Amino acid sequence: MNEPATPTRPQLRRMLRKARRDLSPCEQRQAARGLYRQLAQHPLFRRAKHISLYLPTDGEIDPRLLLREAQRRGKITYLPVLSAWPRTKMVFQRVAPGEKLMPNRFRILEPRINRARQRKVWALDLVLLPLVGFDATGGRLGMGGGFYDRSLAYQARRQSWRKPILLGLAHECQKVESLAQASWDVPLQGTVSDRQWYVAH
Repeated sequence: MNEPATPTRPQLRRMLRKARRDLSPCEQRQAARGLYRQLAQHPLFRRAKHISLYLPTDGEIDPRLLLREAQRRGKITYLPVLSAWPRTKMVFQRVAPGEKLMPNRFRILEPRINRARQRKVWALDLVLLPLVGFDATGGRLGMGGGFYDRSLAYQARRQSWRKPILLGLAHECQKVESLAQASWDVPLQGTVSDRQWYVAH
C-alpha cells in the first residue's frame, strides 16, 4: 500500500487552523487557564521585565490572563503593531492596562502607532508569540505572513543572542511530529501549550 502523502505547509496550516477554530468557547477558556498555570509562576515569566504578548484571533490560545498578570506585577507589556509602511514590518509597542486599541488591516486589535512607546526586539526579555503548528524541537509554523520571522531575523543572526527568549504559545492539538524548517524560520527556545512545556534542545 502507498504511504499517505506528507501534507505541504499550506495544507498543514489549513488543518491546524481548523483544529484550533473547532475548539468550543468552553475549551478555549479552559486552555487559557491551563496556559496561565503553565507560565505565570515560571522563572522565565517571573524574571522578565519587558514582555511582548499578542491578542488572540482565529482560534489562537488566549494569553490575556498572562497579560493582565504581567501588568498587575508591574511588568512592562508590549503588543506587536503592524507598520503602515513598509507593510511587511512589525514592531513591538508598549501597552498600558485599559488602553484603547484599534483593529489593524487583519482585524487584530493593536495600540495606535506611537514610535515613542516602541522598543527594539533585542531590548525585550521575553516574547510570547502565536503559532499555527509546532514540534517538540523548537519548530514553528506561523500564519504564513512572515511578520515575526522578519522582526526577529536580525537578532537571530547574532552569535551572542541571549534575549529575548522566544516561546510559542499553542493548544496541544497544534503539535505535530516534525516540522521542516525554511532557512528564514526563526527557531523557538520552546513552546508552551495548555498542558505542558516543550523545550527545544
